[in-house]
Amino acid sequence: MILFTVLLILISGTLTLGNQHNPCLAAEAQKSCAACIATAKECAWCVSESYEQENRLRCDTQKNHLRGKCLDEDLEFPSEEIKAIENQSVGDGDRPEEAIQLQPQRVHIRIRPNKPVRIPLKFRQAENYPVDLYYLMDLSNSMEDDKVNLAELGNLIAEKMSAITKNFRLGFGSFVDKVVSPYVSTVPKKLKEPCSMSSTLNNQACEAPYGFRNQLSLDLETDKFAQKVRAARVSGNLDAPEGGFDAIMQAVTCEDEIGWRPISRRMLVFSTDAGFHYAGDGKWSSVGIWAVSLVIVEHHGNLGSLGGIVTPNDGKCHLKDNEYTESKNLDYPSVSQIANKIKEKSVSVIFAVTKDQFSIYEKLSQYIESSTTGELANDSSNIVKLIQDNYEKITSKVTLRSQNVVDNVTVEFYSRCFGGEEKKTNECGNLKIGQSVSFDAEITVTACPKDKKEWFRELAIRPVGYQEKLVVELNIICECECENEENEEKDSDKCSGGNGTFECGKCSCKPGRYGKFCECKADDLTSRESLKQCIEPNATIPCSGRGSCVCGECICNTRSSDSAQTFSGEFCQCDDYSCNHFNELTCGGPERGVCDCGKCNCKPGYNGTSCECDLSFDKCMTPDGQVCNNHGTCTCGKCICESQYTGFKCEQCPACPDKCPEYSKCVQCRAFKSGEMTEAECYSNCPHDITMHDKIREGPGVQICQFKDTDDCWAYYTYEYDRNGQVVIKVQITKVCPESVNVLAIVGGVVGGIVAVGLFLLLIWKLLTFIHDTREFAKFEKERQNAKWDTGENPIYKQATSTFKNPTYGGQ
Repeated sequence: MILFTVLLILISGTLTLGNQHNPCLAAEAQKSCAACIATAKECAWCVSESYEQENRLRCDTQKNHLRGKCLDEDLEFPSEEIKAIENQSVGDGDRPEEAIQLQPQRVHIRIRPNKPVRIPLKFRQAENYPVDLYYLMDLSNSMEDDKVNLAELGNLIAEKMSAITKNFRLGFGSFVDKVVSPYVSTVPKKLKEPCSMSSTLNNQACEAPYGFRNQLSLDLETDKFAQKVRAARVSGNLDAPEGGFDAIMQAVTCEDEIGWRPISRRMLVFSTDAGFHYAGDGKWSSVGIWAVSLVIVEHHGNLGSLGGIVTPNDGKCHLKDNEYTESKNLDYPSVSQIANKIKEKSVSVIFAVTKDQFSIYEKLSQYIESSTTGELANDSSNIVKLIQDNYEKITSKVTLRSQNVVDNVTVEFYSRCFGGEEKKTNECGNLKIGQSVSFDAEITVTACPKDKKEWFRELAIRPVGYQEKLVVELNIICECECENEENEEKDSDKCSGGNGTFECGKCSCKPGRYGKFCECKADDLTSRESLKQCIEPNATIPCSGRGSCVCGECICNTRSSDSAQTFSGEFCQCDDYSCNHFNELTCGGPERGVCDCGKCNCKPGYNGTSCECDLSFDKCMTPDGQVCNNHGTCTCGKCICESQYTGFKCEQCPACPDKCPEYSKCVQCRAFKSGEMTEAECYSNCPHDITMHDKIREGPGVQICQFKDTDDCWAYYTYEYDRNGQVVIKVQITKVCPESVNVLAIVGGVVGGIVAVGLFLLLIWKLLTFIHDTREFAKFEKERQNAKWDTGENPIYKQATSTFKNPTYGGQ
């Protein structure tokens, strides 16, 4: 019984994989060895026959099987394999055509479903890599002055491009529009001479209108370019938009006629001063054009055909004698057709258009891979600089794309570009000739195709704008060795007397039979004994009222006829919808977990009652490989810091040294273009997010730093960490510089101060002396006034007479 088996597994401790749910124990994984190995990368299948008698699940993790009773030789656990078939090293080569920019060139991979495999890639811009530049020009009457300038600048274009690469070829093509009314006048006279003599330079006759014409195939003799441009004549049409899409489709598709080389950097310069017709315009014209056509009818009596081109563009080459032959029969290409064809042929497009058309083509460029838009002067005088600038813009970065990828295969790219932390990206910039950059292409097969022919397939990885590519031969492991025909026992006695095929240790029953040993028939009537086996203990209804009892086992129903939600469990007592929700999704959605019997079974990397907890340490890891800087624990993808530490990755604390010295050099070179590091070293060693502000502000988690620049001024900035743990640096635009010192004023001030202090002390001394003298003089005067000058008596002399007084009369 399934429930009894699950209980045994719970007791033995094999239901969980670490702290995560074990996906190998799902009912779907137990059906066959192929289903088992496709469920998850940890799953292995045991072919031991004793597993059925012991009620053990055949599909489990490899570790659980080895801890159990499954011998190593009974274990089906296929491993992936990567083999490089072509692996020539990147380099310039003896000749430019032999330069190799992408390594490796072809690999073979045996890959298991749901187990990512990484392929290391290297890209290097080779010196003198071949360049094919095809100049596609609008030759309607308004572009005549541009044509004259282009002829004069042809040699300069070749000279500038030859300075970039010695293997350069130049070609020239022109376009007007479909030779169908209302796009051009179909009056015979106008067909021969579509513009008046007064409207052309030098009063030269106009060329009869045409769709697209290859004037000069790509050629190493660039002198021919100017000759062909001078020889080409302008033409005329009625409406403002031109047939540029027809021309682009033919110029890109007709590889042999145009002369595109198999290995080269293909560039198409599209020059015009007007808009473009696209799919659907061939059927009907606008009201304005219709009115023009009616005027032609009124004056000339001949309208010709009005649009009416309903056949979609087939995206094929239709050049005969270097001219587009299906202009009248096929509609204009759509934007998606143009984008797909340019991507397929690896062509880089430069839209060189006038100012009034720039915004339109800039939006178009967003939908076309490896394309840019440049503003063309009214007379095309700046075309050389425009080509050179946009060529450098295109070639200064490398972008990887995958091709022929089907729904069940995903390809993701990772790179450190020129240093720093590895990021999920398929693009690296600031690339120069001779520099190498490394990528990892991670390929994952999410499910096995039903058709065995699709188990072997090829996909490609290529740098945008180049024909070079890495071809990946995928051999998807969708079947175990024990499921090969030579290892099967058809009509085996082990399957109830020949009612099934014995393979991988279990029976695969014939149609109409089921059970572990194919012992049950689909048309058997339910007996009372078998019915009891379908009733849960302490219950009265078989299969919980959610299924039917067949051969002693419950066959569970879906929740409703139009629902994918099902019931499960030995007695259909479980469902897959009544679980906790996270982000308004059951168990956080299928990428996080699945609902099993009212409980979320989280996929590897998630945990919690609703799989809300992300167990990945990626958001907690520092660039040097520490988790939360060793000052906290990573819980659900977030750092829980110790008491004294703060920050998204516990990188801050009151006593921690700041990282001002580390970031000051980067701020100095990135923000103020000064310091010790060169420009290349600056962008290589300083990938931080640095922004300029009028004033920096303090705040929680914000560290203020300062340093003295080479001009003796103080620069101020702050750094903090965002939610992903990335450094965010904000620099104050203005620096604080010291004022110049006035030495004369300082010396004069010091001397004056000394003199002033001396005079002040002298004044105090004089004042105290004056007060003291005044007091002494006053005391002398007082003593002088109180002095008495009496005759003194001789103390030895005594008079002869004595005088006595009667005290009684003393008062009278």
